[in-house]
Amino acid sequence: MCHEDTAMKVLKAIGIAAGGALAAAAAVKILRSGRCKQVLLDGFNRTCVRVDQKIGWPALPVPLALGVLAGYRNTVREKNLTDTNTPDTVPGTPPSYPNVVTARTPDGTFNDLKCPFMGSAGARFGRNVPLEETWQQKMPELMTPSPRVVSLELMTRNEFTPAKTLNLLAAAWLQFQIRDWFSHGKSVKEDPWQVPLAQNDTWHENPMQVLRVMPDPTRTPADEGKPLTYVNTETHWWDGSQLYGSTADYRAKVRTGVDGKIFVGKDHLVHPDPTALVQLQSAALVGWWVGLELFFTLFTLEHNAICDRLKQEYPEWGDDDLFEHARLINAAIIAKIHTVEWTTAILGHPVLQIAMRSNWWGLAGEHIKNLFGRLSGSELISGIPGSETDHFGVPYSLTEEFVAVYRMHPLIPDDITFWSRETGDVLQKLNFQQIAGNDAQNICDSVHIEDLLYSFGLMNPGAVVLHNYPKTLQHFVRPDGILMDLAAHDIMRCRELGVPRYTKFRKLLNLRPVTTFEELTPNVEWREEIRRVYNNDIDSVDLIVGLFAEKPPEGFGFSDTAFRIFILMASRRLNSDRFFTTDFTEDVYSKAGMDWIRDSTLSTVLLRHYPSLAPALEGVENGFAPWKAKGAQT
Repeated sequence: MCHEDTAMKVLKAIGIAAGGALAAAAAVKILRSGRCKQVLLDGFNRTCVRVDQKIGWPALPVPLALGVLAGYRNTVREKNLTDTNTPDTVPGTPPSYPNVVTARTPDGTFNDLKCPFMGSAGARFGRNVPLEETWQQKMPELMTPSPRVVSLELMTRNEFTPAKTLNLLAAAWLQFQIRDWFSHGKSVKEDPWQVPLAQNDTWHENPMQVLRVMPDPTRTPADEGKPLTYVNTETHWWDGSQLYGSTADYRAKVRTGVDGKIFVGKDHLVHPDPTALVQLQSAALVGWWVGLELFFTLFTLEHNAICDRLKQEYPEWGDDDLFEHARLINAAIIAKIHTVEWTTAILGHPVLQIAMRSNWWGLAGEHIKNLFGRLSGSELISGIPGSETDHFGVPYSLTEEFVAVYRMHPLIPDDITFWSRETGDVLQKLNFQQIAGNDAQNICDSVHIEDLLYSFGLMNPGAVVLHNYPKTLQHFVRPDGILMDLAAHDIMRCRELGVPRYTKFRKLLNLRPVTTFEELTPNVEWREEIRRVYNNDIDSVDLIVGLFAEKPPEGFGFSDTAFRIFILMASRRLNSDRFFTTDFTEDVYSKAGMDWIRDSTLSTVLLRHYPSLAPALEGVENGFAPWKAKGAQT
């Protein structure tokens, strides 16, 4: 027999709240017939999806909203995890590394000991929609409307719209995470996409050229007749690979070879060998800016501080033991900060405050888990860390849809001001191009890092909405000299990678259908602009345009539609990783390591290395919220 009483009450309550009392009564009847637990779960999940489609979780009381989101997540775990691999995708023998059972490997292999290539660097991106829905459109549909027209007409920022509940560290943090999560590799210069321009466009070339994504080298004859696939050049795991690399060679270059530490220097993550320095810089400078400098430096220092603590506690450990444990601990701190601080800052709805914290600590809460450990094997009660590893029937990978919804460049402001943390005086006013690429190091040389962090703590990022794309990124010069419109690039990439357009995307994610421009956005001006650009065809609206046009739930920094991928994949990154589940133990991390993770927040990490920031962080509950200013900032 299932645990029927509680489940029946929840089903009945949700059914009544949705106006579906008959459906709830039918579900209760089925449960009383004594059928198995799966019947109960399936009925609960279906009811939650119907309630969400009819009412929407934000309109429900907090307990019901949590239940509906739980049922919705169960549904997308079952229906929206698609494996893109064929049986012979990854032939050959996995590399040989010592200590694969208790340490993360350089390339992400052996996280799953039975399937060593799962989630490793070079493994394919998965999908969150059925594979048959990921075909790249043919011409001329692929270029309709022109991505450049979409950029100019719908994305261009004429006036900065701030996200007032966040500071600019939230934008920098997201890019810091993305460098751990995914990359499609170096773009291919041969046969670029030819993006048509409007008649009055002044772009320097006509048509605009957008480089293609690197083709998948793992495709085999078994993939013939199937949609294109692509590989992730980074590890798919949440393992700090932005710091440690996704290859053995990179990891070797960043290590000092002494006490487990990694190099910190003028360029923050470098090796004294000039040849190695060039290699590391060339990898880092694509998309590089001061915000990345700050977090790379901070968590390099954090790694080394962890090494000092471990050496003190375990003096018998050598360089390798110290490095491997520090990496595990540092990566877990980063995952914890993202889960319970960054996410709750950018999704500031009461339901998400509970939901994301419960992802880490469970509904029992942080205090109970810290005092008594896990009360249950259930992730719902005691959180995902320390629970059983679960791939939900599909080999773990990050997905193309996950990549798409994280294209949040409106977070970046065009204008940057740096202030003194001691006096409040303005030190420099620059535009984004002047703090990016090779210029980032010049700023770090001329402005003290504590003043940089202080300034990022005061500035707001942009809201993730239409007409708020940074102009500097629509006319951005990369370090290699290539001029690009990143907004047009974002639109083109989603189309190239076969990500469904907005209305189909929602349908495939079991969301309420959007069939009219009035349902798309309440903003009348945007509505008519989108209608004009897309020639009155709601089904051709690009995913990113729809995401930016939506009115988000209260407190949300991005759209509810984007959140649906997040609710699926944010927890999956923890559920599938044995170093966050079955091996999240003192035996693997050490007691000192688990204590360090328990006691660390973004604020404690900042103050550990930059104690002069204490006045700015006083009374600030979340390090990604605006900090306290010294004097009147202008």
